[in-house]
Amino acid sequence: MDYDRAYANGPFIPGAEKFPPRWAQEAAAFRAALGQRARTAIPYGPKPRNFLDLFLPEAAPQGLLVFIHGGYWLRFDRDMWSHLAVGALARGWACAMPSYTLAPEARIGAMTQEIARALEVAASLVAGPVVVTGHSAGGHLSARMGCADVTLSAAVKRVVPISPLADLEPISLTAMNADLRLDPAEIAKESPALLPLRSGVEAHVRVGAQERPAFLWQARLLSEAWSCPWTPESGKHHFDVIDDLTDPASPLLAVCLG
Repeated sequence: MDYDRAYANGPFIPGAEKFPPRWAQEAAAFRAALGQRARTAIPYGPKPRNFLDLFLPEAAPQGLLVFIHGGYWLRFDRDMWSHLAVGALARGWACAMPSYTLAPEARIGAMTQEIARALEVAASLVAGPVVVTGHSAGGHLSARMGCADVTLSAAVKRVVPISPLADLEPISLTAMNADLRLDPAEIAKESPALLPLRSGVEAHVRVGAQERPAFLWQARLLSEAWSCPWTPESGKHHFDVIDDLTDPASPLLAVCLG
């Protein structure tokens, strides 16, 4: 099996190159329009990328949605995704988006620890329940926040991994592993599909029905491991499956926020 081809998304999405600049433009416009309700660059740790942005609704928040960005743990940061908070804010929830140290500077286990710390800091700023979602590599990290081995004081009610990488062994067989440096010990420790869901945490896995077969397999694998629902989103591919976070009436927001 060609694992690099199996986990390549852009070559199989028409107009893939247009998505990153569109995301960046929409995110910047959203932050500018939100004004003082956009609290940017809140530190949560000592490293250069240990910052989060917090977006607030007009009234007191009903809870906190945390979104963790993807990019195969190698690229992107919180600045590209701000507009995805639109749906949560319209529903009266706050939304936090952290950056985290990327590979090869950090290994995936260290990223898990950073996201746990970011979640704790964000939750200390917003009262109410906490829901964690994320996309692709961020789907992996959001799933890790639901794993029993991660100790959190924040009241995490639900995790909603979107297109998650739940078993890291196939990723270790791609060229990306030159930077990720996954080994058997880290694969076992950091693969959500190999770890139990923490007691009291709900989970629902989402994935685009038009995604690569490897991502459909990863999503179903996690749902079976955790005995939780999974939903393939009709007509959605890896780059647009997150768009429904901007729609307060979308099924994705309903799963996240109830």
